[in-house]
Amino acid sequence: MNEKTLKDTTVFDGHLIRVHVDDVELDNGTLAKREIVSHPGGVSVAILTEKNELIFVKQFRCPYKEVLLELPAGKLEPGEDPFEAMKREQLEETGTTGKNYISLGNLYPTPGYCGEIIRLWACRVDKETGELSLDPDEFLQNLRIPLDKAVEMVLNNEIPDSKTQVGILKTAALVEKGLL
Repeated sequence: MNEKTLKDTTVFDGHLIRVHVDDVELDNGTLAKREIVSHPGGVSVAILTEKNELIFVKQFRCPYKEVLLELPAGKLEPGEDPFEAMKREQLEETGTTGKNYISLGNLYPTPGYCGEIIRLWACRVDKETGELSLDPDEFLQNLRIPLDKAVEMVLNNEIPDSKTQVGILKTAALVEKGLL
């Protein structure tokens, strides 16, 4: 169940992603091609308030041409520590810092063609500055939703984003077990 990469040909090298076509040899000796998107990876955090509300961001997502409800998230900069990147994104997008961080593991959103890995965490709010520090091309709105309502929204297919679904459900399980 291994593939040996024989050749890696870049077809696009952009600011965020690299697209390449790999010539591979399969276990049985057959040759095949794999179209792959290389991505630096991302981070996301489920932030719980003292009232067990999750802090969300609403923003327009160009690939879908719609506004999505998501947990705060962002991409990793080259060489950046994922935990520090997550705390940076939390502060920038929500104006909060956290405490009692718990890793929720890694998410592979589209393993069939993309190498992106999203590192997930959950935390409790420690401090709130209320000030956002968004990128010049970033427009978002914060929203707070009770955790049990967010779980219901996932189960009712009202939140299509995979990292957000996983973050909500894992956070709810931790809260239920008294771990967060």
